[in-house]
Amino acid sequence: MDQGTGTGALPGPPAGKAAEHTASGRVPLAVIVVDRDGLVSHWSRGARRLFGIPREKAVGQSAVDLLPVSGALPEADEAGPYGAYAPFGGLGPDLESSLDGRLSYPAAGRARLTVPDREPRGTEVLPLGEPGRTDVLWWAYPLVGPGPERLLVLAADADALHRGDGTAVERIAPGFALHTDFPGAEELAQRLPEILPSMSVGESARIVAQVLELGYPVVEFSQNDRVPVTPDWGVPRRAERKARRRLAARAVVTGRPVPEGLRDEGEDLEYVAVRERLEFLNEVSGRIGTSLDLAQTIIEVSKAVVPRFTDVAGTYLREQVLAGEGFAEGVPDTTTMWHRVALEHTDEPGRWDDVVPVGEAMPFPAHTPFFQCMTTGEPVLVPRISEELGHAIASQFDKRDIRPLITHRSMLVVPLKARHVVLGFMILLRHPERTEFNDMDRVTGAELAARAALVLDNARMYTYQEAVAETLQDSMLPHIAPRMAGCDIATRYLPGTLLGRVGGDWFDSVKLPGARTGLVVGDVMGHGLNSAAMMGQLRTAVQTMAALDLPPAQLLRNLDDLAQRLGDVYLATCLYAVYDPIAGELHIANAGHIPPVVVRAADGRSELLELPTGAPIGVGGVPFESVRVRVEPGDRLVMCTDGLVEVRGEDIGVGLATLCESAAHPAASMDDACDTIIRALNTRGGRKDDVALLMARLSGIAPEDVAVWRLAPDPAEAGRSRAAVREQLHRWGLGVLADNAELMAGELVANAVRHARSRRIELRLVRGDTLLCEVDDDDPTLPTLLNAGRGDEFGRGLRVVSTLAREWGTSRTSAGKTVWFELTLPRG
Repeated sequence: MDQGTGTGALPGPPAGKAAEHTASGRVPLAVIVVDRDGLVSHWSRGARRLFGIPREKAVGQSAVDLLPVSGALPEADEAGPYGAYAPFGGLGPDLESSLDGRLSYPAAGRARLTVPDREPRGTEVLPLGEPGRTDVLWWAYPLVGPGPERLLVLAADADALHRGDGTAVERIAPGFALHTDFPGAEELAQRLPEILPSMSVGESARIVAQVLELGYPVVEFSQNDRVPVTPDWGVPRRAERKARRRLAARAVVTGRPVPEGLRDEGEDLEYVAVRERLEFLNEVSGRIGTSLDLAQTIIEVSKAVVPRFTDVAGTYLREQVLAGEGFAEGVPDTTTMWHRVALEHTDEPGRWDDVVPVGEAMPFPAHTPFFQCMTTGEPVLVPRISEELGHAIASQFDKRDIRPLITHRSMLVVPLKARHVVLGFMILLRHPERTEFNDMDRVTGAELAARAALVLDNARMYTYQEAVAETLQDSMLPHIAPRMAGCDIATRYLPGTLLGRVGGDWFDSVKLPGARTGLVVGDVMGHGLNSAAMMGQLRTAVQTMAALDLPPAQLLRNLDDLAQRLGDVYLATCLYAVYDPIAGELHIANAGHIPPVVVRAADGRSELLELPTGAPIGVGGVPFESVRVRVEPGDRLVMCTDGLVEVRGEDIGVGLATLCESAAHPAASMDDACDTIIRALNTRGGRKDDVALLMARLSGIAPEDVAVWRLAPDPAEAGRSRAAVREQLHRWGLGVLADNAELMAGELVANAVRHARSRRIELRLVRGDTLLCEVDDDDPTLPTLLNAGRGDEFGRGLRVVSTLAREWGTSRTSAGKTVWFELTLPRG
């Protein structure tokens, strides 16, 4: 390849064969490099042929002096066959502007250059042309980066760009190439060192990187060869004027002074500036609202306007916005608290932090522009903050002088208003040397604030809905006591990845007669408020039926009937277990739920309990079965919903195996054990459902903490029971409770004797976390609390019990009823 051309593979044309050469589709290029001092640092052989100046005379010379521009082409030339360039002659002055550094963007066009008479030099034949004048097509490509080169100039003989028949050479028009898919970039990287032999490989790579980053288009001089030139707006004259107008308009939009060379297009400047502002607003709109997180949205809004539109942006929001609350009627007043939630600026770091820290809340006096903006809902423009206004604004900052930060700056206060409510406002400040805000800026700022306010309000409403959903879910989920009779309980609830915390999963524990505890885990299929409402109804029903001491299978049967009456829209799974700490057993029934895990204290082994699966609640007409499982003190029961073990695309058996493994892991406490399970199962990814987890450590109640007496239906048994209770309490070291306990036990036994039928009466004391006293008889009629008059013989016994007991209650049993009371154990 001839290093003096950038044309593919051919050297300069031999004498008499110029037409043949151009017909091939390959055009000789002059390649010139200008350094930062405006001197030529590279002059290719193509430049020598085109301009008739040898390299040794060109390198080191002023580019402007070496390539003098003689002015526009004549009208006759402008109509010539130059493809897309024909209507846009007269671009000579812009070549001069590129050469002397006045244009910082790529440019291209046609120019008439005055050059010395060209003569043959040795055996080299120079192109023929009119002495003293050369018409060229040129491309000036500014180079960025630390290197010494400033400008790459490519030029071609305009007369050589058409064949003898007057038709243009193929593929002369520029073709645009996006920087993300730059055709020929690899080839260009390989060819640049040949086109520019004075450049190193690193410098050539810098030029290629610039093409890739900025996405400049290329010009094709043949089917395969491409070289970098100017953007599409820089090739024809009209496009160049468009570029100049865009640069000037952008200066207007950003508040920068308009460069001198760009002020000659005033007629169209306003139109282009409006378009620039619309593009700016569209760009900002695309940068904000990427999430519904309120804090993230605030940051996005602040960063979107600095530094392009303003130098300082402070965002203030009403405290109700941050709290996710509603608003009172009426406009804000001087008592309304505004929280400074973001401050973005281009000043030196830390300059604003101490004076106006983010997070501060303050009201604004009526005489300030901020109060005017938030009460009228309209933007307020202050072209320059005077000394007087700066002092008035600074007066509300105690012991902090804000005047040096704001005085003499241009200020625009725009309201963040959505759905007729002012959520807050933004204070925008420009440096004194920057163009003041004007009426067009006020319109732009208002539109920007309106879009930002809508995004903020959406985030606020989302935060509010999350708070409502969380409150609803928390109100439906029980606050379970960590300690029940004979067992410790720990729970976890994790919301799904859908909106808020609303779901149909629940857990519960129910206090039952006989020191037993009912343990429940359920899952209403689906999500949302309807599922949560259904869950609330089923949970209430389970509590009510459990308090009636229904057997687990019967309870699920009744729950299924209730779901049928509530409607067939929702189904639910449920696992109900009754733990008897005295008998040391679990009585469990299942309605389509995943089985529980029991971790044996003796050897640390964990197992999934094999239970009759049953059908989900709401299917109807399906029987439920229950099983009894022996447990020992220290065993742990783990019950959860399928959201913990089920992952889309994975067999549920994998999750159940992981549940068993993690449940058996030793832990210092119940909470630690729950966290171990959550970590093991919740980090696998893919979980979309809610999770309810209940773990119970089954401590049991030792036989020596239980005392039982069987009594005959004889009135004398009341006295015997009082003596037996007193004696047992002294044996347990609870003599301080003896007086009250024997009095209440005697009342319950006397009541049972009065109403018992044929069976014997049973009295039982249980020492656990409390002292429990139970009296069973075979009469199913539950006693009620009465207001006994002076002459009434009966009705005072339960009144005494309700007054002295910590808790008391009644429940039906399969053989009759149980009446019980509890007393708090003495400390120590």
